[in-house]
Amino acid sequence: GEWLERMTSAVSSTSYHGTVIRRKRGESEALKVVHKIIDGVVNERVTSQEGNGLEIIRIGNDVHCILPDKQSVLVEGWNNQSTLFSPLPQPTVVETSQYDLSLMREGRIAGRKAILLAVRPHDSYRYAHRIWLDQSSAFPLQTEVLDVDGELIEEVKFADITISDNISADALDPSVSLDGFTWYKEPSRYQTIDIDTDWACDDLPAGFRAISTTTEKSATDDGSGQLTTRIVYSDGIANVSVFIETSNGEDKPGWAVLGASNSFSVALDGYQVTAVGEVPAITAQRIASSMRLQ
Repeated sequence: GEWLERMTSAVSSTSYHGTVIRRKRGESEALKVVHKIIDGVVNERVTSQEGNGLEIIRIGNDVHCILPDKQSVLVEGWNNQSTLFSPLPQPTVVETSQYDLSLMREGRIAGRKAILLAVRPHDSYRYAHRIWLDQSSAFPLQTEVLDVDGELIEEVKFADITISDNISADALDPSVSLDGFTWYKEPSRYQTIDIDTDWACDDLPAGFRAISTTTEKSATDDGSGQLTTRIVYSDGIANVSVFIETSNGEDKPGWAVLGASNSFSVALDGYQVTAVGEVPAITAQRIASSMRLQ
């Protein structure tokens, strides 16, 4: 528990630069990262070392995706999806007791002394996690997500890292000149309206609870936008988002896999219900299939 609290605080306050190797479903990519907290605000530059040299510059909730080969910059809002780490355990996860936490052994990651925190689920509705924490700062140097059979689904690992507050401001600037680049603003597809929902899940796996509910209206010129209700369920590590919208008759029930995420869609009483999250496929299916209008 103490390590989790230290880790949470380290993730929100540590400035660093280094190289991260990210592996998902057998594909791997190398990223150069510069990350500095300035007056409590995250400033970050992530540069892909392969392919088209995509670079992501983040200041607080503003994200600029720079595509050098297309000479364009896409401006979007922060969506928590492009962070390096998959969801890390919250300190409260100790209380939900759906997982066993244990400190396993010491080792070295990126040349630093590290300690392995193993997070094992009690059932097959969630994944196991292995997190190597820097011994002196509790910063996560390597995170792994494992399926029920112990197979690696996703890994994020620092190949090298320097933890330091003294990172120059220009290390956070774009590494290419943006002269003549075209800027695109990601239009807000939705306006969020908070409406209490009558939807609930009547067969939630143990430990999950609803942590937020929002209703969004897709932006259309004539104001006839479609309403989508989003309910987020969490067990302290795994989050599952359920999207509910009125069916347009083109529903495609069934499975989809996106990275470490699984999604399952079901048609229900004129609605399309989709559950998606970094959870085993059976969890997405069980939650989506047991959503009910109360």
